[in-house]
Amino acid sequence: MTPQDAVDPFAPATLGPVTLRNRIVKAATFEGRTREHVVNDELIEFHRRVAAGGVGMTTLAYCAVSPDGCGTPNELILTPDAAPGLARFAEAIHAEGAAVSAQIGHAGAVAAGTGLQGLSPSPVFSPLAMKRTKAVTVDQIRRIIGDFAAAARLLADAGFDAVEIHLGHGYLPSEFLSPRLNKRTDEWGGSLENRARFPRAIATAVREAVGDRVAVLAKLNMADGVRGGLWLDESVPVARMLEADGALDAIELTAGSSLQNPMYLFRGEAPVAEMSRAMPKVIRPAFRLFGKAFLHEYPYEEAYLLPYARQFRAALDMPLVLLGGVNRLETVTAGLAEGFDFVAMGRALLREPDLVNRWQKGATHESLCVHCNKCMATIYRGTRCVLVE
Repeated sequence: MTPQDAVDPFAPATLGPVTLRNRIVKAATFEGRTREHVVNDELIEFHRRVAAGGVGMTTLAYCAVSPDGCGTPNELILTPDAAPGLARFAEAIHAEGAAVSAQIGHAGAVAAGTGLQGLSPSPVFSPLAMKRTKAVTVDQIRRIIGDFAAAARLLADAGFDAVEIHLGHGYLPSEFLSPRLNKRTDEWGGSLENRARFPRAIATAVREAVGDRVAVLAKLNMADGVRGGLWLDESVPVARMLEADGALDAIELTAGSSLQNPMYLFRGEAPVAEMSRAMPKVIRPAFRLFGKAFLHEYPYEEAYLLPYARQFRAALDMPLVLLGGVNRLETVTAGLAEGFDFVAMGRALLREPDLVNRWQKGATHESLCVHCNKCMATIYRGTRCVLVE
């Protein structure tokens, strides 16, 4: 990297209609703090600490756009009942100088693990629920597209600066993209263009709902991490389609599947025993049987998604957010020098919410996160780093 290539990670940066105070984003990491499906003080404090710690924007993690898209028992559902708390949330984050985003999604087949029917492009067997899901109807597809639009409008009205549409991780839009999971023979399945129709329609509907009031991002899988799933040969063309549609201000690049292979995203140690003990009672028996097969272990390395992300940077002109194994300031600056517009961090900020402030003040140490992934097992009682009291 030459001096002229250097991008200051702490300088203000534009994301659609929003200016962030810097280029470091708190990635969506499910907080597990909303048993009543609405914002509470504990959730606000979780994000306020990260905002006070210096990030340019913090992301309120997985918010279901409808009750049938709720993937855990303690998840925000974006109904009108949530509006007052969302406004209070946005105000608290803005008071710390950070922008605020919310990740919106529909859990699809993953919702079967909570006792719901579980909707998917085609029926699939859920080992966590020990039952088959139901193929979503065309009327339901259209209704869910509308739910995404309504959820985005709710957030914009509450004062949020951005919405992040979840198109990855084996949730419903990701399932439509997957050639392994989408066996439909109508206009929503078959060819890549047909499989991409649902996520593209969601992005367009969200943009039409919010106009230029907020930034609109999408979290897109580069690879599902399963044989026969979405991979670069199809995910790069999907990203090109989304870019051509013009509904998005940025794409955040991710991988893995909560439905089939979650550790492909996380890397590092697989917390099988901890997850088994933490699972809700409805899921616990199945997880004892299938946990080791479900949580494959992958070695951790710094910026482990970067080789895949480079393929997207080479193919697209639109802003991209680099994610995955960012523990060091030098990784942030190197990613920006390669043309990524923002860098998202998850576990590192769970371990040290004030890491960005310390970096900006001259600290050079890497995050104290050791990638034990035991934080994954805390999501049902309030996500936290187990090394922090």
